[in-house]
Amino acid sequence: MRKQLGRVSGTIFAMFLALLVSATMIQVLSADSLNNDPRNVRSVYDTYKIKRGAILVNGQPIAQSVPSDDNYTYQRKYTSRIYSAVTGFYSLYQGATGIESASNDYLTGKNSSQFFEQINALFSGNPVTGGSVELTIDPKVQKVAYDALGNLTGAVVAIDPSTGNILALVSTPGFDANKLAVHDGTVSGSNYQKLLSAKGDPLIDKAISGSLYAPGSVFKLVVASAAIESGAFAPGTNIPNPGSFTLPGTTTKIYNSGEGRCGGSSTVSLADALKLSCNIPFAQVGIKIGQGTISDMASKFGFGKTIKLPLVATPSVYPSNLDDAQTALTSFGQYDVRVTPLQIAMVSAAIANGGTLMQPNLVRQVLSSNLAQLFQTKPSVYSTPMSRSTATKLKDMMVAAVNSGVSSNGKIPGVQVAGKTGTAQNGASAPYTLWFTGFAPANNPKVAIAVVIANGGGMGQSGRGNTLAAPIARKVMEAVLNR
Repeated sequence: MRKQLGRVSGTIFAMFLALLVSATMIQVLSADSLNNDPRNVRSVYDTYKIKRGAILVNGQPIAQSVPSDDNYTYQRKYTSRIYSAVTGFYSLYQGATGIESASNDYLTGKNSSQFFEQINALFSGNPVTGGSVELTIDPKVQKVAYDALGNLTGAVVAIDPSTGNILALVSTPGFDANKLAVHDGTVSGSNYQKLLSAKGDPLIDKAISGSLYAPGSVFKLVVASAAIESGAFAPGTNIPNPGSFTLPGTTTKIYNSGEGRCGGSSTVSLADALKLSCNIPFAQVGIKIGQGTISDMASKFGFGKTIKLPLVATPSVYPSNLDDAQTALTSFGQYDVRVTPLQIAMVSAAIANGGTLMQPNLVRQVLSSNLAQLFQTKPSVYSTPMSRSTATKLKDMMVAAVNSGVSSNGKIPGVQVAGKTGTAQNGASAPYTLWFTGFAPANNPKVAIAVVIANGGGMGQSGRGNTLAAPIARKVMEAVLNR
């Protein structure tokens, strides 16, 4: 009998121990992940009982919670659609996107760093007040970027190359997040459906996500980096310069823009091929160094990797298992190469920063409800794709592209600008995708930028990166330099 009681007691003890371990795992170790799980509906409802923290730019709220005149305690209010790609939206019915989602634990006061505030709220009986998330965005630069894009569908990303701090992140068209924050489910749902079907896909943050873009000639910066780092090429290395080039193993011919020789001579240097943005020389460079070398360089820049700002950027793509013909096409940004504007801005930022790529970052700090600093982002190195020597050579090549090449509309009077345009094909009759990327001042960079314009900017296949994207980039760079 005593043995049986011992077994029962042991079993009961084991069950209590298992329950204790399970409860500890859920309440302590898994608390943050469970609170942030979008399937946690109860958590969403609970957040309306607290004052959700503000999202700040330069100390001013661009999203905040204000008292509600309905059954909910608070309602989210947004100041301007120019920040819609950054803040995203917070909706009782459609969930959350942007910083509202990525920093939800801080904004709701449920991050583990806010433990003492949670304890204080428990004993006082008052609800927790969420923390405020201050962004790295510069409001003047953000507005200039948004206004410069105007009615075009596209995106701008501007980065401080020395810190990785994002100064502007714009996607157009923008949207009014207030229309999704309303507490009337019918109205919110109707507004959401209208935005889903609206021209230009306003709910998609084109700066970091979506279906991605063919980069065209801005990808030549990646190939040139790989070529110089490999030791097989220098800026002055001459490359055969025919007027057309038959892709290996095919009967398909490729051409330079204008369907002539690059500069008119029988050979052309790597530097001049970049300055004049010629496809045939870069196709030959790509075949020479091989897909593996290009892929390795692309990976160092962040291709194929999820990048957190803390917004999660869709990984850019450099394809694998290529033959020489396909490698040639990727070498001037065609075939299946796909990128985000963030990724292209990171390429320019690495060159601007002497070959060192800093981790891109959108959050400067998080403050508690009593303004105590809960978190501060410190600059960190993401990778070192190239040597300082290679970066200097690429910078000089990009300066030449702006000063005397096909990227001339990136010029700023009195300032030396390094830049590269791109005009990417999307099929036989589809509109081009237009690009500019670069940095300024070239010898002491304060900003690295990428601009993309979708759908040919309304000009079909007549638009060019230098015509439409470069002037937008110039305005944004000037805004940074004039701060």
